[in-house]
Amino acid sequence: MAAVPRAAHEPDAHAGHVHHVDPAELVPLERYRQHVLGRILPLEPVALDLLEAHGCVLAEDVVAAADVPAFVNSAMDGYAVRAGTTVDGADLELVGEIAAGAGRLVDPGPGQAVRIMTGAPLPPGADAVVPVEVADEADGRVRLRAVPRAGENVRAAGEDVRAGATVLSAGRRLGAADIGLCATVGRARVLVRPRPRVVVMSTGDELAEPEGPLAAGQIRDSNSYTLTALARETGAVASRRAIVPDDHGALTEAFDGVAARADVLVTTGGVSAGRYDLVKRVLAEMGDVRFSKVGMQPGMPQAFGFVSGRSARPLACFGLPGNPVSAYVSFEVFVRPALRLLQGRRDLQRPMVTAVLDEAVRSPEHKVSFLRVALHRADDGWRARPTGAQGSGLLTSVVAADGLAEIPADRTSVDAGEPVVVHLLVDPT
Repeated sequence: MAAVPRAAHEPDAHAGHVHHVDPAELVPLERYRQHVLGRILPLEPVALDLLEAHGCVLAEDVVAAADVPAFVNSAMDGYAVRAGTTVDGADLELVGEIAAGAGRLVDPGPGQAVRIMTGAPLPPGADAVVPVEVADEADGRVRLRAVPRAGENVRAAGEDVRAGATVLSAGRRLGAADIGLCATVGRARVLVRPRPRVVVMSTGDELAEPEGPLAAGQIRDSNSYTLTALARETGAVASRRAIVPDDHGALTEAFDGVAARADVLVTTGGVSAGRYDLVKRVLAEMGDVRFSKVGMQPGMPQAFGFVSGRSARPLACFGLPGNPVSAYVSFEVFVRPALRLLQGRRDLQRPMVTAVLDEAVRSPEHKVSFLRVALHRADDGWRARPTGAQGSGLLTSVVAADGLAEIPADRTSVDAGEPVVVHLLVDPT
């Protein structure tokens, strides 16, 4: 179940402890999200080879320079004939063969047929193709068991695409069929918005890598792995940097180094009110990064802005909380739509469904809360059930979830049987 409502409290990394927050200090979630997205602009377009452009968003229309197909051709293996000169049971003279890609064409006259393969150009004197399945060939003759109609089994020039037609419009995300269509109309390269380069970095002296023994008081870093994977799922070129300790110099050097090789920096940890939360101080020194208490749970402490390093180009920076679920939810709410916006995408948010809660839940005052829920189908539609305890350190609750149920800030409880909006984390089945 959701956390018991306690006047906008946000659980910290230590179970049982809460930060007391004045509701007047909270920035409404939607206002904060609009502030973030309002400062993100799509990346400048680049020309990429087709396979590199797969999954990217077109920055220009793709226009066909010529008809596709460029010539009249056969839609089937069979016999090219003059439809007006044939009858049922006609016995035609076989005068040649035309294979796909043939440059020399054999033209059938009245009472004649030409063997033809799928995709081969239709000779000028023919206007129909009789499939091999309804014709019998022997001793240089072809006997028809069906009367062809003019145009039957024939592909007209421009049947698929007309010269000058816009086949793909700017703003479309290129799927596999789109890539094939670009090749079909003769485009080996296209102008697209590139994938954003993202560096993910966990900070904190208490963190250790997944392998090896843990020292006293240490925990394993999961956030940087989770967030890097999320960024890749969102279409970014994402990499993980090694853990950075709670040291002013080390943090400054790490952030400065990222600025020259990335479009976005995502940090996790060090943005709360603790004595050793140095991330907020260093980022503020390097740029215009602002720190906010957002009216949401989990994920109240947030940082966003731009920093300058060795590169003259500003680096978009997201400072996310250190609790695993807080970092995950913060990515979904703020970073995912920002990365999609950088790519020029229009589908910024996850798909949503309405589901009926199986059990009553409580929610904190003044905050939008996101409950991890599992979905299942019922006769009356989707139903949602919380995936157990909802603490911000319980990553297993996310693993078991199909979506995040959003409880509005003006609700402190939702009864069983009431509908909620669920942001899907998986495709519903």
